Amino acid sequence: MATEIINERLLYPSYEIIGGEKIMAPAPTLDHSDIIGRIHFLFVNYFLTHKNGYVYHDNVDVHLSEDNLYKPDLCVVLKSNEQILANRKAIHGAPDMVVEVLSYSTRKNDLTVKKDIYEVQGVREYWIVNPWDKSVTVYLLRDGKYFLDDVYILLDEKNLALLDDEERATVKNEIPVSIVDGLIIPLDFVFSWGY
Repeated sequence: MATEIINERLLYPSYEIIGGEKIMAPAPTLDHSDIIGRIHFLFVNYFLTHKNGYVYHDNVDVHLSEDNLYKPDLCVVLKSNEQILANRKAIHGAPDMVVEVLSYSTRKNDLTVKKDIYEVQGVREYWIVNPWDKSVTVYLLRDGKYFLDDVYILLDEKNLALLDDEERATVKNEIPVSIVDGLIIPLDFVFSWGY
């Protein structure tokens, strides 16, 4: 049984199409998977209560255009946009929000080409999660262009101690999700390990 699964994975490995070029998608690391799982968990809980959207993670095909088939680490589709889920096999159109977790092999595309395509296709909110410095860079779409909303960084006690009172007051430990009302993502939950 395990051999069959391994052989199937070798025959049909995960890939994206970026600008018409087929790019193999590496398997996520444990940290990467944990981060996405935690963000997914918070969205699932929110949508169970509010019933106004859907959240998908890892390996869901998102068809943005003929030359661009992406597998975002996490994407959110609101009920008002659910026509892009019509065939229930893949997403055909721009999700309302996309989250990508940087890895050494995907970093360049996540920060450049994919960001540009998400912008052109109308993804309203784009998060880039950096697991190494425990930060989340948030871009919001306004008038068809992304602007940098903020960079949220989880600082440890040692780094917080280096800040004066005024600087400490500006530290943001929670990320408000702009596409829905009332959902706040705490950085210390996103970047914690284990339970």
